[in-house]
Amino acid sequence: MKAYNVINTRLPRVDARAKATGEARYAADLSMSGMLYGAMLQSPLAHAKILNIDTSAAKKLPGVRDVVTWKEAGLVKYGVSPARYDEQVFCSDKVRYVGDEVASVAAIDLETAMEAVSLIKVDYEELPVLLDIGSAMAEGAIAIHEDFPGNVSAEVHQEFGNFEEALKECHIVRTDTFTNKRQDGGFLEPQACLARYDLNGNLTLWSSTQSVHYVQRSVAMVLGIPVGKVRVVKPYVGGGFGPKAAVNAMELAACLMSKRTGKPVKMVFSREQVFLHSRARHQFTHELTTGVKKDGTIFALRNVCHLDGGAYSSFGIATIYYAGSLLGAPYKLPNMKYDGYRIYTNKPTCGAQRGHGGVAARAGWEQQLDVIAAELNMDPVEFRLKNMMQTGDVTCNDFNMSSLGMKECLEGVRDGSNWGAKKGKLPKGKGIGVACGFFVSGAGYPIYRSETFHSTATIRLTEDGGGVNLYTAAAEIGQGSDTILGQIAAEALGVSLDDVRVHSGDTDFGVDLGAYSSRQTLMSGHAVKMAAEDTKRKVLEALSEQLNVPVEDMDIARGVIVFKKDRPDFSRLRTLYIKEHRGWADQPSGAELTFREAARVAFITRGVIIGNGAYKPGELGGKYKGAAVGTSPAYGCSAQVVEVTVDTETGKVTIDAMTDAHDCGFAINRTNVEGQMQGSLSMGVGEALFEEVRFDAKGRVLNASLGEYRIPTMLDMPNVKTIIIESDEPNGPFGAKEVGEGAIMPTIPAILNAIYDAVGVRINELPITSERLFAAMKEKQKK
Repeated sequence: MKAYNVINTRLPRVDARAKATGEARYAADLSMSGMLYGAMLQSPLAHAKILNIDTSAAKKLPGVRDVVTWKEAGLVKYGVSPARYDEQVFCSDKVRYVGDEVASVAAIDLETAMEAVSLIKVDYEELPVLLDIGSAMAEGAIAIHEDFPGNVSAEVHQEFGNFEEALKECHIVRTDTFTNKRQDGGFLEPQACLARYDLNGNLTLWSSTQSVHYVQRSVAMVLGIPVGKVRVVKPYVGGGFGPKAAVNAMELAACLMSKRTGKPVKMVFSREQVFLHSRARHQFTHELTTGVKKDGTIFALRNVCHLDGGAYSSFGIATIYYAGSLLGAPYKLPNMKYDGYRIYTNKPTCGAQRGHGGVAARAGWEQQLDVIAAELNMDPVEFRLKNMMQTGDVTCNDFNMSSLGMKECLEGVRDGSNWGAKKGKLPKGKGIGVACGFFVSGAGYPIYRSETFHSTATIRLTEDGGGVNLYTAAAEIGQGSDTILGQIAAEALGVSLDDVRVHSGDTDFGVDLGAYSSRQTLMSGHAVKMAAEDTKRKVLEALSEQLNVPVEDMDIARGVIVFKKDRPDFSRLRTLYIKEHRGWADQPSGAELTFREAARVAFITRGVIIGNGAYKPGELGGKYKGAAVGTSPAYGCSAQVVEVTVDTETGKVTIDAMTDAHDCGFAINRTNVEGQMQGSLSMGVGEALFEEVRFDAKGRVLNASLGEYRIPTMLDMPNVKTIIIESDEPNGPFGAKEVGEGAIMPTIPAILNAIYDAVGVRINELPITSERLFAAMKEKQKK
């Protein structure tokens, strides 16, 4: 393997000091002179016609500066996908879930704004409330959106190969149903924003978002402002996981009221509003039918999926495709049929969350594969290895495995967990389970049809040559992208990470589609690498002109100029540098020509040195309907072994050990890769054992707090053994690809399979609460 100076190391994060000291400022920390505070009126009913809205009392309250409803905001439709623009800033005809936005107030302080909200009177006519897929799809059910009778917001029907004919060749055919429950993102920082509309007609929005680009585009469209006059800035963000990936009504309301009042307007979600906004994990029901030949070859799969999508579409169209397409790998599967239905219900809207669309499908199928392996009397690891795809393979739905370290991942967790000595040999109540996962390394296409680059980057050298400023609109939301992109820039340019200052999350810095679909290391990283290489070339070209040395005979490494042949006399350049540098802090000396000296000479002879990079994927596979969702420049994969103890008296599950292997292509920062793996596993443990957003019969969230909605703490997690697999992805910068989301895929099924190994009970409904597992064990005893 090639030796590197900056990447493939364990350098500390570039934002560590700011976060550790409290210097980091999040959106809720921001303030401005003359700032107003915004508050929203949200529907107390899950489904009702709006008969009248009376804002007169609110407008008369001293300290109130603006009150807006749909009449002021207009009826412009927006959403994530142009195919399903079904939201407005404020409801005009009816509300569709408890929390739907009706009006907003801006006042001199938050207390006044909240009081004004309480003075707004709305007359409603209640409508039937549809809180589950069955009632929403029932014959004669009221349409939540008039354009969608039957309440099917999106449906997918795909077949690759011939499923029915393939089943005739199968020795084992098994059908199982698997259901998860709606989950919340569980990020610590609620959404917050600050909008300022200035006297020149420019709008700036500071927001805790995952995608400044998509928010910029939506704000411009809804408010009727040219995109070039809208700037979106992402401060520090306290976690996103998907629900912060699209614009929300609070951001739009703040921008509208700032435009109307000429004052900055700040708005912050309460924790209850975070739950009401949702945009997190759907509830899925998968009916999976798998056919396997006598020799253990997986030959056919049918997946019938229903998604409870909530009141609006959000990311739902992509979600429903991902729920089927991601089962096409990592196993060789020649015949696959998928029928998916996303249903509108009168609950908060679901969207994208870590492992977008694929987590529940993977959980159900990986558990089913363990059952089939047992019927074949095959070890679960060997069964998976027998069917594993390899680099160069193409799935039945046309995903190209340009790199795939899946075999190495599975062998790594098998050996790292001592699987052979434990499987089938543990005492009752203790179990061990295995599962595999698969995910994209960036969505192959933007959410809206466009030829725009997916990521751009700019590097600007300082006048003295001592600073490298990297500008990118990529979103650092805690996952470490600023550090990764800084390391890529430093390595490609030939300097240290300390020399690079990363400026990110600002639409003024270029285009970047954001932190979703595990895209930033590969896509933003490509753009940064190109910008660094462009900068390096310009410095060396300027040096070549002064030294009469061909560019190809020079390089930059560790902050010095490397001459591949005889070293030229650069004393004249140094004299020029010192003359220009007189009175500055440092004076160069020594036998090496430094990058700083070379960059200063380039500035003197050429002006400001700026390097640019821009990336979008090349031609990708898939010509069938829906191929745009799931098609990616590269794919990550992972395997996990989980060991559990089940208390047979109570059903309590304790995670004893987790061994995780992930193919990230190439680890830019090894510590960061391991952190992403561990974070995914923690989130998977929560979704497996604890997490469920619960509703009452009227559609109100019953556990809208982090006290009642339980997420894992450090006490719920064992030490995790992490194994980094590097497959050298040809489409990634320095061979790198995703690790942000794919690592969650095997966690839930590995836990499920370990529980079965411990107590002989299969659980097909999440979360695996103590009560649910205890009841299942008792039922087994009766039988």
